Amino acid sequence: MSQNILWCRQLGRQAYMPVWQAMQRYTDSRGPDSRDEIWFLEHDPVFTQGQAGKAEHVLMPGDIPVVQVDRGGQVTYHGPGQLLGYVLVDLRRLGIGVRDLVTAIEQSIVSVLADLTIPAHPRPDAPGVYLENGAKIAQLGLKIRRGCSFHGLSLNIDMDLSVFQRINPCGHVGMAVSDIATQLAQAAPSQPVPSQSSLANALASALANTLAYTEYRESDDNTLPQWEESQ
Repeated sequence: MSQNILWCRQLGRQAYMPVWQAMQRYTDSRGPDSRDEIWFLEHDPVFTQGQAGKAEHVLMPGDIPVVQVDRGGQVTYHGPGQLLGYVLVDLRRLGIGVRDLVTAIEQSIVSVLADLTIPAHPRPDAPGVYLENGAKIAQLGLKIRRGCSFHGLSLNIDMDLSVFQRINPCGHVGMAVSDIATQLAQAAPSQPVPSQSSLANALASALANTLAYTEYRESDDNTLPQWEESQ
């Protein structure tokens, strides 16, 4: 049954607003038999400010737009070289709570990084995944509506990290931010930086296993739903 499968869409590079609107509409139109999906993509440069966001954490956005969104948390950055994974699942059908989903996402990221010999861990006081030196390598922010989740995770792969100096990442003054490429260059310079698609497959597999899906499966339609594109 489709309820036992985590479906994955590979959406490539996208502007932020159409995808955000698609997540909202997908969640609002769900029924009891709707597929659980994770959407993998990369965004054009954008800062997003969560519902609890404070203006003082946006320091100097410059030419990068700031979008007020409906997820939890403070301000973060999305842009090229970063993998977004938007998790659209029915928590009630899975029989889990929000904290369970957060833990599953964090542990899936930790597992994928461990396979790259990058030690990382979550923190009880701040959602996301952190390196041993305290730098953040993955961000997490969710919204729950009608018992279903949207928004999700962002994993820093190989990006311009200087943009994080324009904000207090996730509301933390002076927090260091790193990416996979930086960590591999320091610890395993001969190891290539994995592609976004390979990391997406690894994350989907880890998350499907953690949440006890039968399997994860690639969608036969790697575009936003048609009723979203027509808006």
